[in-house]
Amino acid sequence: MAGGSGFELEASVTTIESKITLTVVITCIVAASSGLIFGYDLGISGGVTTMMPFLQKFFPDILKKAASAEQNTYCVYDSQMLTLFTSSLYLAGLVTSLVASQVTSSLGRKNTILLGGVIFLLGGAINGGAQNIAMLIIGRILLGFGIGFTNQATPLYLSEIAPPKWRGALSTSFQFFIQIGVLVAGCINYVTANHPSGWRISLGLAVVPATMITIGAFIICDTPNSLVERGKIDQAREALHKVRGSTNVEPELEELVRQSQHAKSMKQEPFVTIFERQYRPHLVIAIVIPLFQQLTGINMVAFYAPNLFQSMGFGHKAALFANIILGFVNIFAIIIFSSIVDRVGRRVLFIAGGIQMLISQIAVAFVMAKATGVHGTSSISKGNAALLLVLMSFYSAGFGWSWGPLLWIIPSEIFPLKIRTTGQSIAVAVQFLTIFLLSQTFLTMLCHLKFGAFLFHGTWIVVMTLFIMLFLPETKGLHLDSIYDIWCKHWYWRYYAKREVLQNQH
Repeated sequence: MAGGSGFELEASVTTIESKITLTVVITCIVAASSGLIFGYDLGISGGVTTMMPFLQKFFPDILKKAASAEQNTYCVYDSQMLTLFTSSLYLAGLVTSLVASQVTSSLGRKNTILLGGVIFLLGGAINGGAQNIAMLIIGRILLGFGIGFTNQATPLYLSEIAPPKWRGALSTSFQFFIQIGVLVAGCINYVTANHPSGWRISLGLAVVPATMITIGAFIICDTPNSLVERGKIDQAREALHKVRGSTNVEPELEELVRQSQHAKSMKQEPFVTIFERQYRPHLVIAIVIPLFQQLTGINMVAFYAPNLFQSMGFGHKAALFANIILGFVNIFAIIIFSSIVDRVGRRVLFIAGGIQMLISQIAVAFVMAKATGVHGTSSISKGNAALLLVLMSFYSAGFGWSWGPLLWIIPSEIFPLKIRTTGQSIAVAVQFLTIFLLSQTFLTMLCHLKFGAFLFHGTWIVVMTLFIMLFLPETKGLHLDSIYDIWCKHWYWRYYAKREVLQNQH
């Protein structure tokens, strides 16, 4: 009976949401542009930390170490204070994610994006005018608060506003804008690298994407789910008219109202409900996916690619240019992903991307070991440096059309409405915690493990790919409110999922 009601809901909703409208495309693009601030920061910080005037002003010890870099290729940038400059943002994002669930529920997805844009704008202005390390860290913390809110609200916004048939492609736009931000930041670093105040320009220009997001948040409407959740039924009806391009929205609106009333009738807090046995599959996936995504090592490459390329034997400008190449590769890979994700499915892309990244990591470790020697004391030839860039590009492409965008799709689509913001909050918190720990330790790990650091991440890629094969069911094309059924049918999760939960939902 539960399975039958699930089919009925999916069939009725498909009738309503069978077409994609210009309004929903524009709305998703505007909302997804909030990924620019995350991407801009990922791309800008690594390049800035290789700029001579920046290091002279804030981290002079790095320059002293660089003078004796011949003794160990891997240890030039091993500085806890330098990594704190990068990782403090993600510690702030972690703190924000713990309250972002409640903020997103009470203020709505749209207003949370607006709040994140304003806070990021302030942080960018402080960083651009920083006179000491304290100002740098304060600015980074504010940037983290801003990113914490937008990373919480935007994936939810996209998954709720997009028609099921195109949810994967439209949700990918967030990751696409993240990579646009990374690429733009890399280009700016390349242009400003030799300017005495180049680091100020690079850091200060963060206010531009923040301003764009703030203005964009005024243009878009909130999601019907969020409006119903806050009791704004008439506005929800109007939003459905706009994004569905149809006047026949009452069945969907009635279903949203029923789900909202059911969620509010629950006496337990969402943070308690999400730990119940029947939601164990959702919780595990929301924790494991962001954890594994970071353990691929991708953001360590994003943060420290210029430092890494310089350590590999590239000149300063060449290292920044190599970073730009990685940015272009990632964007191309995301475009491929968006065109196939709703046809091929999530699982196949997870597995294929994992295999591609594993091959790349092993190859990079082998070339690094051969080129620098066991102790990292040998210099790298130009030929080996170029080969490493090719291998890193192959790795970035594998990430770009699999684990990169899928991180934002899976956690945002698997939770029922009553715990959806809570689930997304947990996923974002895990992501920020993992990024903080890895970014704070990566340069030290690179110094001590040398080429073995790439094998470390390669090992985790094996583990996470096996996990996907065994424990992640396919969710492509399913309506958000009929996804619970897949847990009831899964070989393992069916022992946790309850059919009565499915019946209550539908």
